[in-house]
Amino acid sequence: MKHLLILLFVFGGVCLAPIAAAREVQSHGLLFERWLSETFFGGYKPESHTQKWDIPAAANPDHGRVPVNPKAAKHGTPVGMGDALRQFEIDESFLLIVGFWEQATPTEKRWTNVQAVVVRPEIWKKLWFPVTLDDLKKLDSIIKDKSLALEEARSRAQAVKSRPPFTEAVIQVNPKIDSSQRRLQCSLRFDDFFKHLAPQASSAPQALPQVFGVPVPAAFESSPRKLGPP
Repeated sequence: MKHLLILLFVFGGVCLAPIAAAREVQSHGLLFERWLSETFFGGYKPESHTQKWDIPAAANPDHGRVPVNPKAAKHGTPVGMGDALRQFEIDESFLLIVGFWEQATPTEKRWTNVQAVVVRPEIWKKLWFPVTLDDLKKLDSIIKDKSLALEEARSRAQAVKSRPPFTEAVIQVNPKIDSSQRRLQCSLRFDDFFKHLAPQASSAPQALPQVFGVPVPAAFESSPRKLGPP
């Protein structure tokens, strides 16, 4: 299988209902994942939201037999990769499919560019270098130290992530600290995603509405993301 499998598409026209919760998070990313699963991966549904891969290798017999990690991000912004410790420990190839979107109107998000890349473990490790597992665990322990007030935990975590080795790595660590969570997540900046994982692809909006030769949906309605107070 080629080192990189590049797919690009634009689409618009499917209606989504907002998720009612303390933090209203729009489900365009879930729609994207669901469409990919139903179209290419046998309609696979995760058994648990904490399982290692959204779509395991066993559900991907036709596109490399590697696990699949679908992500969605606003065009030009970082790609959120999830739990930093879990991502750091990845030691196998996986298919990363990222859908970038833009807010076309107050109620409509439009997909602008989708990239699918097979990420080899040696490349993934380079994106983390020189950060080590111990570095991540130390930062994670600060974030989850309940003896620290929220502001103190934020301040200490920010101080740690703002100096080496974290400032020297391509992948960014993102402490999430508020009244409802204390987590260490990670992300890949928009330009770094294309530079390191899809160097032959353009980051500009594209107009090829198909994936693996299959036409994709056209557009869907979704209001801008709204977050409640921490």
